[in-house]
Amino acid sequence: MARMDNNGAELFAESRAFVLSLPKAELHLHLEGAVSPSLLGRLADRHGAPRPACASDAADGYGQFADLAGFLDVYATVCRLMRSPDDFEDTAYETLRRSALGGAQHVELFFSPTAHDLTVIDYSAMLDGILAGMRRTQDEFGLTTLLIPAHNRELGPERGMAFLDMVLADRREPVVGIGLDYGERRHPPAPFAAMFERARAEGLHVTAHAGEDGPADHVRDSINLLGCRRIDHGYHVVDDPGLMAMCRDLDILFTVCPTTTRHTTVWRDLAAPDHAIRRMIEAGLRVCVSSDDPAMFGTDLLGEYRLLMTEMGLDRQTITRLAANGLSHSWRS
Repeated sequence: MARMDNNGAELFAESRAFVLSLPKAELHLHLEGAVSPSLLGRLADRHGAPRPACASDAADGYGQFADLAGFLDVYATVCRLMRSPDDFEDTAYETLRRSALGGAQHVELFFSPTAHDLTVIDYSAMLDGILAGMRRTQDEFGLTTLLIPAHNRELGPERGMAFLDMVLADRREPVVGIGLDYGERRHPPAPFAAMFERARAEGLHVTAHAGEDGPADHVRDSINLLGCRRIDHGYHVVDDPGLMAMCRDLDILFTVCPTTTRHTTVWRDLAAPDHAIRRMIEAGLRVCVSSDDPAMFGTDLLGEYRLLMTEMGLDRQTITRLAANGLSHSWRS
Protein backbone atom coordinates (compact mmCIF):
# COMPACT_ATOMS: atom_id res chain seq x y z
CA MET A 1 0.00 0.00 0.00
CA ALA A 2 1.30 3.46 -0.88
CA ARG A 3 2.33 5.59 2.05
CA MET A 4 0.00 8.57 2.60
CA ASP A 5 1.43 12.08 2.52
CA ASN A 6 0.70 14.45 5.42
CA ASN A 7 -2.45 15.74 3.74
CA GLY A 8 -3.76 12.20 3.20
CA ALA A 9 -3.00 11.28 6.80
CA GLU A 10 -4.86 14.35 8.03
CA LEU A 11 -7.90 13.54 5.88
CA PHE A 12 -7.89 9.96 7.16
CA ALA A 13 -7.73 11.12 10.78
CA GLU A 14 -10.48 13.67 10.15
CA SER A 15 -12.85 11.14 8.56
CA ARG A 16 -12.11 8.64 11.35
CA ALA A 17 -12.95 11.20 14.02
CA PHE A 18 -16.15 12.13 12.19
CA VAL A 19 -17.36 8.52 11.92
CA LEU A 20 -16.46 7.78 15.54
CA SER A 21 -18.49 10.79 16.66
CA LEU A 22 -21.68 9.60 14.93
CA PRO A 23 -24.29 7.88 17.11
CA LYS A 24 -24.86 4.54 15.41
CA ALA A 25 -26.07 0.98 15.75
CA GLU A 26 -24.78 -2.25 14.24
CA LEU A 27 -27.68 -4.47 13.17
CA HIS A 28 -25.95 -7.07 10.97
CA LEU A 29 -23.17 -8.71 12.95
CA HIS A 30 -22.53 -12.46 13.27
CA LEU A 31 -20.99 -13.82 16.45
CA GLU A 32 -19.21 -16.69 14.73
CA GLY A 33 -17.96 -14.44 11.96
CA ALA A 34 -16.24 -12.26 14.53
CA VAL A 35 -13.87 -14.96 15.81
CA SER A 36 -10.47 -13.59 14.87
CA PRO A 37 -7.66 -15.90 13.68
CA SER A 38 -5.85 -15.31 16.98
CA LEU A 39 -8.93 -16.16 19.06
CA LEU A 40 -9.50 -19.26 16.92
CA GLY A 41 -5.99 -20.39 17.80
CA ARG A 42 -6.66 -19.83 21.49
CA LEU A 43 -9.90 -21.84 21.28
CA ALA A 44 -8.03 -24.73 19.66
CA ASP A 45 -5.37 -24.61 22.39
CA ARG A 46 -8.05 -24.47 25.08
CA HIS A 47 -9.59 -27.72 23.84
CA GLY A 48 -6.36 -29.50 22.94
CA ALA A 49 -7.26 -29.48 19.25
CA PRO A 50 -4.82 -28.92 16.37
CA ARG A 51 -4.63 -25.28 15.35
CA PRO A 52 -6.41 -24.83 11.98
CA ALA A 53 -4.22 -23.55 9.16
CA CYS A 54 -6.30 -20.35 9.10
CA ALA A 55 -5.54 -19.57 12.77
CA SER A 56 -2.83 -16.96 13.18
CA ASP A 57 -1.80 -14.57 15.92
CA ALA A 58 -0.68 -12.04 13.30
CA ALA A 59 -3.53 -12.02 10.76
CA ASP A 60 -6.30 -9.43 10.85
CA GLY A 61 -8.65 -11.63 8.83
CA TYR A 62 -8.84 -14.89 6.91
CA GLY A 63 -7.99 -13.50 3.47
CA GLN A 64 -9.98 -13.57 0.27
CA PHE A 65 -12.93 -15.89 -0.33
CA ALA A 66 -13.84 -16.96 -3.85
CA ASP A 67 -17.54 -16.95 -3.02
CA LEU A 68 -20.09 -17.45 -0.25
CA ALA A 69 -19.44 -21.21 -0.14
CA GLY A 70 -15.73 -20.65 0.50
CA PHE A 71 -16.55 -18.30 3.34
CA LEU A 72 -18.97 -20.82 4.88
CA ASP A 73 -16.24 -23.49 4.92
CA VAL A 74 -14.09 -21.32 7.22
CA TYR A 75 -17.18 -20.42 9.24
CA ALA A 76 -17.77 -24.14 9.89
CA THR A 77 -14.19 -24.53 11.16
CA VAL A 78 -14.77 -21.72 13.65
CA CYS A 79 -18.01 -23.27 14.89
CA ARG A 80 -16.37 -26.65 15.54
CA LEU A 81 -14.02 -25.01 18.05
CA MET A 82 -16.72 -23.16 20.03
CA ARG A 83 -17.51 -25.84 22.60
CA SER A 84 -18.11 -24.25 26.00
CA PRO A 85 -19.92 -21.27 27.57
CA ASP A 86 -16.50 -19.66 28.08
CA ASP A 87 -15.87 -19.86 24.32
CA PHE A 88 -19.13 -18.06 23.63
CA GLU A 89 -18.46 -15.48 26.32
CA ASP A 90 -14.98 -14.68 25.00
CA THR A 91 -16.29 -14.49 21.45
CA ALA A 92 -19.21 -12.26 22.40
CA TYR A 93 -16.95 -9.96 24.38
CA GLU A 94 -14.41 -9.65 21.56
CA THR A 95 -17.17 -9.11 18.99
CA LEU A 96 -19.00 -6.43 20.94
CA ARG A 97 -15.82 -4.73 22.11
CA ARG A 98 -14.76 -4.30 18.48
CA SER A 99 -18.14 -2.80 17.64
CA ALA A 100 -18.05 -0.43 20.62
CA LEU A 101 -14.57 0.76 19.68
CA GLY A 102 -16.02 1.57 16.25
CA GLY A 103 -18.48 3.91 17.91
CA ALA A 104 -21.56 1.70 18.15
CA GLN A 105 -24.03 2.50 20.90
CA HIS A 106 -26.29 -0.48 20.20
CA VAL A 107 -25.81 -3.91 18.58
CA GLU A 108 -28.24 -6.57 17.45
CA LEU A 109 -26.13 -9.71 17.30
CA PHE A 110 -26.78 -12.81 15.20
CA PHE A 111 -25.63 -16.24 16.26
CA SER A 112 -26.15 -19.63 14.63
CA PRO A 113 -27.07 -22.29 17.20
CA THR A 114 -27.41 -25.15 14.72
CA ALA A 115 -23.97 -24.42 13.25
CA HIS A 116 -22.57 -25.89 16.47
CA ASP A 117 -22.61 -29.49 17.69
CA LEU A 118 -25.61 -29.53 20.03
CA THR A 119 -24.37 -32.78 21.57
CA VAL A 120 -21.28 -30.89 22.76
CA ILE A 121 -22.93 -27.65 23.87
CA ASP A 122 -26.65 -27.01 24.04
CA TYR A 123 -28.55 -23.86 23.20
CA SER A 124 -29.00 -22.76 26.81
CA ALA A 125 -25.27 -23.04 27.50
CA MET A 126 -24.55 -20.95 24.40
CA LEU A 127 -26.93 -18.30 25.73
CA ASP A 128 -25.24 -18.36 29.13
CA GLY A 129 -21.89 -17.54 27.54
CA ILE A 130 -23.16 -14.91 25.10
CA LEU A 131 -25.14 -13.07 27.77
CA ALA A 132 -22.07 -13.02 30.04
CA GLY A 133 -20.07 -11.40 27.24
CA MET A 134 -22.89 -8.91 26.66
CA ARG A 135 -22.87 -7.92 30.32
CA ARG A 136 -19.12 -7.32 30.23
CA THR A 137 -19.36 -4.97 27.27
CA GLN A 138 -22.30 -3.12 28.74
CA ASP A 139 -20.38 -2.58 31.98
CA GLU A 140 -17.20 -1.53 30.14
CA PHE A 141 -18.58 0.51 27.25
CA GLY A 142 -22.26 1.17 28.01
CA LEU A 143 -23.12 -0.84 24.88
CA THR A 144 -26.65 -2.23 24.67
CA THR A 145 -27.11 -5.54 22.84
CA LEU A 146 -30.04 -7.63 21.64
CA LEU A 147 -29.73 -11.19 20.36
CA ILE A 148 -31.03 -12.79 17.13
CA PRO A 149 -30.68 -16.59 16.80
CA ALA A 150 -30.58 -17.42 13.08
CA HIS A 151 -31.66 -20.59 11.29
CA ASN A 152 -29.44 -22.24 8.71
CA ARG A 153 -31.81 -22.31 5.72
CA GLU A 154 -29.85 -25.21 4.18
CA LEU A 155 -31.32 -27.45 6.92
CA GLY A 156 -34.84 -26.85 5.59
CA PRO A 157 -38.17 -25.74 7.07
CA GLU A 158 -38.83 -28.82 9.22
CA ARG A 159 -35.57 -28.31 11.06
CA GLY A 160 -36.54 -24.64 11.13
CA MET A 161 -39.59 -25.43 13.22
CA ALA A 162 -37.41 -27.45 15.62
CA PHE A 163 -35.03 -24.48 15.79
CA LEU A 164 -37.94 -22.20 16.67
CA ASP A 165 -39.11 -24.65 19.36
CA MET A 166 -35.61 -24.46 20.88
CA VAL A 167 -35.60 -20.65 20.86
CA LEU A 168 -39.07 -20.38 22.40
CA ALA A 169 -38.27 -22.96 25.09
CA ASP A 170 -35.53 -20.72 26.54
CA ARG A 171 -36.60 -17.24 25.59
CA ARG A 172 -34.54 -14.83 27.60
CA GLU A 173 -35.19 -11.12 27.52
CA PRO A 174 -32.43 -10.06 25.07
CA VAL A 175 -33.64 -12.59 22.45
CA VAL A 176 -35.91 -10.36 20.37
CA GLY A 177 -36.12 -12.02 16.96
CA ILE A 178 -34.96 -14.70 14.56
CA GLY A 179 -33.02 -14.62 11.31
CA LEU A 180 -32.53 -16.81 8.24
CA ASP A 181 -29.04 -17.20 6.84
CA TYR A 182 -26.52 -19.48 5.08
CA GLY A 183 -26.53 -20.40 1.37
CA GLU A 184 -29.37 -18.51 -0.21
CA ARG A 185 -29.28 -19.29 -3.92
CA ARG A 186 -30.66 -22.84 -3.73
CA HIS A 187 -32.70 -22.26 -0.57
CA PRO A 188 -35.38 -19.64 -1.22
CA PRO A 189 -37.41 -18.05 1.56
CA ALA A 190 -40.88 -19.33 0.62
CA PRO A 191 -40.67 -22.74 2.39
CA PHE A 192 -40.06 -20.94 5.71
CA ALA A 193 -43.32 -18.97 5.64
CA ALA A 194 -45.05 -21.05 8.33
CA MET A 195 -42.02 -20.88 10.62
CA PHE A 196 -41.86 -17.10 10.32
CA GLU A 197 -45.61 -16.70 10.78
CA ARG A 198 -45.37 -18.65 14.03
CA ALA A 199 -42.37 -16.60 15.20
CA ARG A 200 -44.26 -13.37 14.58
CA ALA A 201 -47.30 -14.73 16.42
CA GLU A 202 -45.02 -15.41 19.40
CA GLY A 203 -43.94 -11.76 19.39
CA LEU A 204 -40.55 -12.20 17.77
CA HIS A 205 -39.17 -9.80 15.19
CA VAL A 206 -38.04 -11.42 11.94
CA THR A 207 -35.34 -10.73 9.38
CA ALA A 208 -33.77 -12.72 6.55
CA HIS A 209 -30.62 -12.73 4.46
CA ALA A 210 -31.92 -12.21 0.94
CA GLY A 211 -30.64 -10.84 -2.34
CA GLU A 212 -26.99 -11.35 -1.43
CA ASP A 213 -26.26 -14.05 -3.98
CA GLY A 214 -29.90 -14.85 -4.70
CA PRO A 215 -32.33 -13.02 -6.99
CA ALA A 216 -34.55 -10.03 -6.32
CA ASP A 217 -37.49 -12.43 -5.91
CA HIS A 218 -35.91 -13.64 -2.66
CA VAL A 219 -36.16 -10.10 -1.30
CA ARG A 220 -39.79 -9.85 -2.42
CA ASP A 221 -40.72 -13.20 -0.87
CA SER A 222 -38.93 -12.40 2.38
CA ILE A 223 -41.16 -9.33 2.65
CA ASN A 224 -44.44 -10.74 1.34
CA LEU A 225 -44.26 -14.34 2.59
CA LEU A 226 -42.03 -14.14 5.67
CA GLY A 227 -43.30 -10.77 6.88
CA CYS A 228 -39.83 -9.22 7.14
CA ARG A 229 -39.48 -5.47 7.41
CA ARG A 230 -35.72 -5.81 7.64
CA ILE A 231 -33.60 -7.42 4.93
CA ASP A 232 -29.98 -8.42 5.48
CA HIS A 233 -27.87 -7.50 2.43
CA GLY A 234 -30.62 -7.29 -0.21
CA TYR A 235 -28.33 -6.10 -3.01
CA HIS A 236 -30.20 -7.74 -5.89
CA VAL A 237 -33.19 -5.55 -5.13
CA VAL A 238 -31.57 -3.17 -7.64
CA ASP A 239 -32.44 -5.61 -10.43
CA ASP A 240 -36.16 -4.85 -10.03
CA PRO A 241 -37.28 -1.19 -10.09
CA GLY A 242 -40.83 -2.14 -9.09
CA LEU A 243 -39.54 -3.98 -6.03
CA MET A 244 -37.40 -1.01 -5.07
CA ALA A 245 -40.50 1.19 -5.20
CA MET A 246 -42.37 -1.28 -2.98
CA CYS A 247 -39.51 -1.31 -0.47
CA ARG A 248 -39.52 2.49 -0.33
CA ASP A 249 -43.26 2.51 0.27
CA LEU A 250 -42.98 -0.09 3.05
CA ASP A 251 -39.90 1.57 4.58
CA ILE A 252 -37.94 -1.68 4.46
CA LEU A 253 -34.55 -1.45 6.17
CA PHE A 254 -31.55 -2.98 4.37
CA THR A 255 -28.53 -3.85 6.52
CA VAL A 256 -25.65 -3.56 4.07
CA CYS A 257 -22.04 -4.61 4.60
CA PRO A 258 -19.61 -3.03 2.12
CA THR A 259 -16.60 -5.30 2.68
CA THR A 260 -18.74 -8.43 2.33
CA THR A 261 -19.77 -7.41 -1.17
CA ARG A 262 -16.14 -7.80 -2.23
CA HIS A 263 -16.18 -11.46 -1.22
CA THR A 264 -19.67 -12.90 -1.73
CA THR A 265 -21.34 -10.85 -4.49
CA VAL A 266 -20.81 -9.75 -8.08
CA TRP A 267 -20.29 -6.15 -6.87
CA ARG A 268 -16.63 -6.23 -5.86
CA ASP A 269 -15.57 -2.70 -6.78
CA LEU A 270 -16.93 -0.22 -4.26
CA ALA A 271 -15.89 2.67 -6.48
CA ALA A 272 -17.98 1.43 -9.42
CA PRO A 273 -20.91 3.70 -10.32
CA ASP A 274 -23.23 0.70 -10.55
CA HIS A 275 -22.35 -0.83 -7.17
CA ALA A 276 -25.54 -2.10 -5.56
CA ILE A 277 -25.12 -0.17 -2.31
CA ARG A 278 -24.71 3.10 -4.20
CA ARG A 279 -27.77 2.36 -6.32
CA MET A 280 -29.84 1.45 -3.25
CA ILE A 281 -28.95 4.73 -1.57
CA GLU A 282 -29.55 6.76 -4.73
CA ALA A 283 -32.95 5.06 -5.16
CA GLY A 284 -34.01 6.30 -1.72
CA LEU A 285 -34.03 2.92 0.02
CA ARG A 286 -33.48 2.95 3.77
CA VAL A 287 -29.97 1.59 4.31
CA CYS A 288 -27.81 1.15 7.39
CA VAL A 289 -24.22 -0.07 7.67
CA SER A 290 -22.74 -3.02 9.55
CA SER A 291 -19.59 -5.14 9.48
CA ASP A 292 -21.27 -8.58 9.09
CA ASP A 293 -18.33 -10.95 9.78
CA PRO A 294 -15.61 -8.51 10.78
CA ALA A 295 -12.87 -10.92 11.81
CA MET A 296 -13.40 -13.10 8.75
CA PHE A 297 -12.96 -10.14 6.44
CA GLY A 298 -10.44 -8.11 8.44
CA THR A 299 -12.74 -5.15 8.99
CA ASP A 300 -14.77 -3.36 11.68
CA LEU A 301 -17.67 -0.93 11.86
CA LEU A 302 -15.42 2.11 11.55
CA GLY A 303 -13.76 0.61 8.49
CA GLU A 304 -17.09 -0.03 6.78
CA TYR A 305 -18.12 3.61 7.06
CA ARG A 306 -14.69 4.76 5.97
CA LEU A 307 -14.91 2.62 2.82
CA LEU A 308 -18.17 4.30 1.88
CA MET A 309 -16.52 7.68 2.25
CA THR A 310 -13.15 6.97 0.63
CA GLU A 311 -14.06 4.46 -2.10
CA MET A 312 -17.72 5.14 -2.78
CA GLY A 313 -17.31 8.85 -2.20
CA LEU A 314 -20.38 9.34 -0.02
CA ASP A 315 -20.59 12.74 1.65
CA ARG A 316 -20.98 13.39 5.35
CA GLN A 317 -24.67 14.18 5.09
CA THR A 318 -25.36 10.77 3.54
CA ILE A 319 -23.13 8.96 6.03
CA THR A 320 -24.94 10.70 8.91
CA ARG A 321 -28.29 9.58 7.48
CA LEU A 322 -27.13 5.95 7.19
CA ALA A 323 -26.01 5.97 10.81
CA ALA A 324 -29.34 7.43 11.94
CA ASN A 325 -31.23 4.71 10.03
CA GLY A 326 -29.66 1.98 12.16
CA LEU A 327 -30.70 3.62 15.43
CA SER A 328 -34.20 4.60 14.32
CA HIS A 329 -34.99 1.14 12.91
CA SER A 330 -33.41 -1.02 15.59
CA TRP A 331 -35.55 -3.38 17.63
CA ARG A 332 -35.05 -1.55 20.90
CA SER A 333 -38.43 -0.91 22.50
